[in-house]
Amino acid sequence: MVMRLFFFLYSWLIFVPLMLATTLVAGLVCLLLIPFLPTDKVAKLTAVPWARLCLLYSGVRVEVDGRHHLQPGQSYVIVANHLSQFDIFVLYGYLGIDFRWVMKHELRKVPIIGICSEKLGHIFINRSDTEAAVASLNNARARLANGASVLFFPEGTRSRDGQLKPFKKGAFKMAQALQLPVLPITLSGTFDILPAGTLRLHPGATARLVMHPALTVTGNTEAELQALVQQSRSAIAAPLRDSSSQLPF
Repeated sequence: MVMRLFFFLYSWLIFVPLMLATTLVAGLVCLLLIPFLPTDKVAKLTAVPWARLCLLYSGVRVEVDGRHHLQPGQSYVIVANHLSQFDIFVLYGYLGIDFRWVMKHELRKVPIIGICSEKLGHIFINRSDTEAAVASLNNARARLANGASVLFFPEGTRSRDGQLKPFKKGAFKMAQALQLPVLPITLSGTFDILPAGTLRLHPGATARLVMHPALTVTGNTEAELQALVQQSRSAIAAPLRDSSSQLPF
């Protein structure tokens, strides 16, 4: 009970004010630098430190495995499971490559984060409007140059119970259309830090980011699409199954 009260007070009296202040400063610096520097450099100078500082404030340690699977200068369609809002901090802070998020269009309205995300070239998707969503993804293709990648949460939303959900096909259709390799990434530990549907922070945990070998895209048939989805989901699921045995396999 004492520790629970301490974490509650720390979350609201220390973590939240520090996170908001850091978001404000990083956002303002981002907007000041955008007219003068390439977006990837602006992200390294603002978004990456912002994410790492927010993890530091929350006492979260991040372990990264599989970085040797990355090929310098290669663009990827990145797919990752989605457990918590802390996934954003972990990926931005420690993925270490230039990428663009595919995010729901409601986030465009979030103060500071929305405008900075737009200026950095992230892609807003209106999932209730199929034509608009397809147009957004088509526009995103032009941004995948000079080694830039695009990142999807193929489950479509955060897992409410920590288990891996079925994957939507949008990311894999883009990979087929562009003939880009798919890079599966497993995130673990973030659900325990901040579960979906709650504001109860659990500091001091460890988050893990695992990069798997990239999957080569060789065709564009429906059968090959289904195989790509299944291979990606199996790769992402393996570390989760090994660590928790919670997945329905």
